[in-house]
Amino acid sequence: MIEIGIIGGTGYTAGELIRLMIHHPKTHIKSIVSKSHPGKLIHLVHQDLLGEMKNIKFTRDLSKEIEIVFLCSGHGQSRKELNNISENIKVIDLSQDFRINIQSIFNNRNFVYGLPELQKETIKKSNNIANPGCFATAILLALLPLAKNKLLEKDIHISAITGSTGSGRRLSDINHFSLRNNNISSYKIFKHQHLKEIEQTIYQVQNNFYSKIYFVPYRGNFSRGIITTLYTHSVLSLERNQEIYKKYYKNHPFVKISDINVDIKQVINTNKCILYLLKEKDQLIVISIIDNLIKGASGQAIQNMNLMFGLDETCGLRLKSVRF
Repeated sequence: MIEIGIIGGTGYTAGELIRLMIHHPKTHIKSIVSKSHPGKLIHLVHQDLLGEMKNIKFTRDLSKEIEIVFLCSGHGQSRKELNNISENIKVIDLSQDFRINIQSIFNNRNFVYGLPELQKETIKKSNNIANPGCFATAILLALLPLAKNKLLEKDIHISAITGSTGSGRRLSDINHFSLRNNNISSYKIFKHQHLKEIEQTIYQVQNNFYSKIYFVPYRGNFSRGIITTLYTHSVLSLERNQEIYKKYYKNHPFVKISDINVDIKQVINTNKCILYLLKEKDQLIVISIIDNLIKGASGQAIQNMNLMFGLDETCGLRLKSVRF
């Protein structure tokens, strides 16, 4: 069994990570660190875990008997945590601290951008993974086949809407029920932090892409999930584009190409990304859906762990959607 440690155990991503790990056939959770709730029973914070973890409590310190640690403390905290973690322990960081190349080295650790559908073989040989952002995951999976085939020729226009869990567990004005319910709003237009990792990855795959990426994110009035709609110029037919996408994702078990339009409920509680393509004149439109807490965070982190330890990447992640 792989001995697991989690730091920052009270947030939404940590809660999903725990829920998935306790049913993973090859892992054992050794310690879950919370600086704010040490000694508190896990299920009193993550109430959906009542009866799943018996009398297991949050700890103040990380066990020294772990093989891999998941950093869930939030942006800007990971470097502080790494100062106290042995270099022999593998790390998957779920914050944005190491996703950008110029920030990917810390002490003797070199973090690899952990998008399995882009660099599976590199992840298998890595000890330190920067887990991609949720918006970035949904958007990049919608663009990678085009970039790989050098088909991105002009500007890319993107709109995406995410559920309230994308803003974290801490209560704030943007997460308050009275604001979020029956409401929708845009934010960080053209300036969202995930744009940096999206642009970096696209340029890495297609080094002759010099156009702009315009991204408008929205806050939705639902709890989880992301739906992204993007469009860009394409001279190819819809059928040819579909062939390109199906070929690219042939050996990637979590990405599916749909022949009919999609909705978020198809992916909730799964590690899937479903893509739907359509064509309007010279514009290729790609709709991408993921669960922001699973494929956009904790599920993808486990997928990366599976690859790092030589397991089937679907291990512990064969999940059914909550459709109704």
